[in-house]
Amino acid sequence: MDTNNCFHCGLDIVKDEIIFEARHFCCNGCKTVYAIFSENGLMSYYDFENAPGATPSGGSKYNFLENEQIVEKLLDFNEGDTQIISLQIPHIHCSSCIWILENLNRLQKDIVSSQVDFHQKKVRITYNSSSVSLKEIVDLLCAIGYEPYISLDDYGTQKIKTNRSLTYKLGVAFFCFGNIMLLSFPEYFEVNEFWLDQYKNFFRGLIFLLALPSFFYSASGYYVAAWKSIRAKMLNIEIPIALGIVVMFVRSSIDMLFNYGSGFFDSLTGLVFFMLLGKMFQIKTYSFLSFERDYKSYFPVAVTRLKTDGLEESVPIYEIQKGDRLLIRNQELIPADSILIASNASIDYSFVTGEAIPVSKKSGDKLFAGGKQLGNAIEMEVLQPVSQSYLTQLWSNEIFEKKTSANYKSITDTISRYFTPALLLIAFSGLGYWILIDINIAFNVFTAVLIVACPCALALTAPFTLGNILRILGRQKCYLKNACVIEQLAKVDTIVFDKTGTITTSSRSNITYEGKTFSASENEMVKSTLSGSNHPLSRMLYDFLPEAERLRVAFFAEISGKGIEAKINGDSISIGSADFIGKPLRKDSLKTSVHIDINGNYFGHFTFNNEYRNGLRELFAELKKNYELKLLSGDNDGERPLLQKMLPAGTQMVFNQMPEQKLQFIENLQKQGKNVLMIGDGLNDAGALAQSNVGISLAENVNVFSPACDAILDAGEFRKINSFLQLSKNAMLVIKMSFGLSLLYNVVGLSFALSGNLQPLVAAIIMPLSTVSIVSFVTIMSNFYARKLKIQTKSEA
Repeated sequence: MDTNNCFHCGLDIVKDEIIFEARHFCCNGCKTVYAIFSENGLMSYYDFENAPGATPSGGSKYNFLENEQIVEKLLDFNEGDTQIISLQIPHIHCSSCIWILENLNRLQKDIVSSQVDFHQKKVRITYNSSSVSLKEIVDLLCAIGYEPYISLDDYGTQKIKTNRSLTYKLGVAFFCFGNIMLLSFPEYFEVNEFWLDQYKNFFRGLIFLLALPSFFYSASGYYVAAWKSIRAKMLNIEIPIALGIVVMFVRSSIDMLFNYGSGFFDSLTGLVFFMLLGKMFQIKTYSFLSFERDYKSYFPVAVTRLKTDGLEESVPIYEIQKGDRLLIRNQELIPADSILIASNASIDYSFVTGEAIPVSKKSGDKLFAGGKQLGNAIEMEVLQPVSQSYLTQLWSNEIFEKKTSANYKSITDTISRYFTPALLLIAFSGLGYWILIDINIAFNVFTAVLIVACPCALALTAPFTLGNILRILGRQKCYLKNACVIEQLAKVDTIVFDKTGTITTSSRSNITYEGKTFSASENEMVKSTLSGSNHPLSRMLYDFLPEAERLRVAFFAEISGKGIEAKINGDSISIGSADFIGKPLRKDSLKTSVHIDINGNYFGHFTFNNEYRNGLRELFAELKKNYELKLLSGDNDGERPLLQKMLPAGTQMVFNQMPEQKLQFIENLQKQGKNVLMIGDGLNDAGALAQSNVGISLAENVNVFSPACDAILDAGEFRKINSFLQLSKNAMLVIKMSFGLSLLYNVVGLSFALSGNLQPLVAAIIMPLSTVSIVSFVTIMSNFYARKLKIQTKSEA
């Protein structure tokens, strides 16, 4: 590095130079940060970028963080000694910034973890509040050059700020492009009467000057991205884009300097403008999608709200308001910060902190969004509206990332690996051919190939297509975790369905009872026990039993795949399978049943004649044409004969499966080379959903959150599963067709380039036309396929 620049921040050293360990620094602040990194073994920070740091701010402006009331309002989570805060860090700009901010625990041992959201320029810090305060953490961030932005006017409701830099670059590019196109018209049409020699040189000089801001300022982001990719030894799409822009500028400058022609400055500025316009549109699109997915999002489920008369009602989660009373059952997610009312609770905050030890709560304690209730149903009063944006962070938490996602390569990543070498091969081949004929033409051909084959349209294809498909599916209440899920859905060849709560509906069932008659008090005990469970059979039985007063449950335990144990007023209640309560299963009783035992006395059993979802037979018939179908169930095989009549021949059905056996079943299919889609209800299927290539959790009036799944589907849209799968395949077809269309443009352009006949007018037409047509094509085609599959692309009025 030049000794006139600071080793840490890269700024010019204008005052007294400070030399420390043979390094040059502009101030004591930069020297101190360097010393901190050196002492803590963090010198790898400088390996990512040259002079990546910012000059640290002097003095603390954050004394208000000593006020506990203010800190409480800023925190995302505050339980015991664990606090979580999300801070806006405007200075995050490169890979070294991410690296140092995700290694804060090496600078301050009481920081448990830190995660960076690069796009929103935020860092989420989990720390031990008994040993370090928020003010100390903020002071540390300031000391190393990452001063956070904290606004007390809108804390808790901070919005993503528009990228002003991109807006400025787009404005400059548009100004340069418009004026250069205007000044280039006489060149296009060879208006000799106007183009007198003295005016020609003047206007060409003016065109050159107008191109400079677009080349050096507006396109600077592509150079930075390309350089980072080269340093990381990766071939991504930015490399040929940056190469094309640079070659176009050099070629055009030489053409003007030696009076070979007017050059390609119009195409250069047009290319930069359209790529920035595409990037702006992409950001706006994803911001809109992010908003939709924050507030209607991933949770098309309902939460149980208690009305003033004590009756229950299911309402959409985003309609919950401050002051509402909610009933949270076993394994349900707490959707909003609340106060616990008249009960004890055991809360699992592993979704938030990664710590699996439940936290005990008593009446009057505050409960934070993201916790999961373990045990008996509890009541709570909402302190503030549901923070969907916070809950979506839980879904993106690295704790729940699938192991397969780390090695997954998108279609754009795959093509990008081959595009740059192929482009260079064509360019050098053209150079080698023409250099034997005419060295001047050889140089023109080489540069023309790099100019016309710039893959800007290629770079926009996948983001625009997948973004539009995300929007369409979201309108149909199918909420995908990210765009990569669409690509993975298109590769599925095997579909595994859970039975209870997935192909059966919990809202309707024919239930019969055989056994002793319940007294009023016994009915109250059974119903109060069932109220704490979210299993589909428990919910159906709860609705089937007569209304009764809800009793206080002293002990509650739900054993996955088996049943429930509870204690009420000293009485013991067991509800579940025959084996669970110690009752031998009769050989003639093969239907789904739930058995009741009170204080060791067997009362009887409820038999369920399951109600299957509307359109099940038709859906399986459609899916059978393209997929291998499997059915898993934790119940006995009493309904096998009925299912064999309803489902297509050859559908494999496996019964009496425990949750771990379902997971093993999925894993065995994957070992056979299958791409597996698992569709379950998110309760006993969490492990199988996580193991599958794609896991879809079906939601029906329950607030059970499975962060390891890839999508949440509203149960009312069950019949559209085949349409959603076909749409994902069509999306990949659209991307491939648009790649072909982009390739066709490149072939046309390359035919001009390799023959030495690429004129500025041809480039000015082909390059922007390819970008506009590709974006229009993918949008129109994805909407066309959605309508063809009878999936509406607009929200219903």
